[in-house]
Amino acid sequence: MKKKNFIKIGKNVINLEIQALNILKKNLNNSFNLAVEQIVKCQSKVILCGVGKSGLIANKISATLSSVGTPSFYLSASDSSHGDLGSISRKDILILISNSGETNELKNIIQYANRNKILLIGIVSKKDSVLYRSSDIKLLIPKVTEAGNIIPTSSTTSQLALGDALAIATMKQKKFNKVDFKKIHPAGSLGAQLKTVEDIMLRNKAIPFVNENLKMKEALKILNKKKLGFLLVIDKKKLTKGIITDGELRRISQRKENLYNLSAKEVMTRNPIGIDKNELAAKALSLMNNKKITSLCVYNKENKLKTIGVLHIHNILQSNIS
Repeated sequence: MKKKNFIKIGKNVINLEIQALNILKKNLNNSFNLAVEQIVKCQSKVILCGVGKSGLIANKISATLSSVGTPSFYLSASDSSHGDLGSISRKDILILISNSGETNELKNIIQYANRNKILLIGIVSKKDSVLYRSSDIKLLIPKVTEAGNIIPTSSTTSQLALGDALAIATMKQKKFNKVDFKKIHPAGSLGAQLKTVEDIMLRNKAIPFVNENLKMKEALKILNKKKLGFLLVIDKKKLTKGIITDGELRRISQRKENLYNLSAKEVMTRNPIGIDKNELAAKALSLMNNKKITSLCVYNKENKLKTIGVLHIHNILQSNIS
């Protein structure tokens, strides 16, 4: 049997979908603006529904909206006619996706939305359809050539791209940022990379503070007790004056015989390197690597001399941040 090369077919499919996206881009109009404005103003949930392949796309768009700060869920078209219509409230926004706009399973949902004055956004490819005529905001997917001419391919790619565009435009308008994103994505590698210094820093009694006038004989006891490999030296106003690391102590002990009798301020390194509590932990790791250090003072930008936490490289590595 002669071996076939399917790359040509694959490229043709991709080209058809690229063409569909270019057509979609050219046809975006003020209806898109209206849809984004309404989603931003929504005080309840954005509900998406579709049938078949369009239903899969609706499910994905719903998940994307939820992940960027717009509460959303997917509604099964078939289950909606058996009681799930009760999950839709008048404050919700309903987005129905259908290539033909005539899918029977959606007709009961359309009637329910119109009867109860629920804002309906239709993503549809045919103007002469029930969904297009019944929608408050009409997002028309231009007619495209399906790859293989049998199953939804180019049209569902367009639906997905339009949904992503709605989600990102909404996110931008809401000023949803990385800190907001982290709050609803606490798990996984992405959540780890979005952790801030404040999320993982040591605080309160875990911070190895010593007064600048404390003799090193007593300071070393605190160093051994805290087991972090460093001490932070503060004055009577609790402002950070310097840092003492165990590595520096070993070097000093080789030069001075009376280390125990020295005060902390005589041993410390002044102006320790710090970082704002709101910076990403990944940035803290980069700073440590560049400065060849293993710990940082953490401050609030309003007062950089006041240490509110400390960050050790072990805290970062244990949080799977790289």
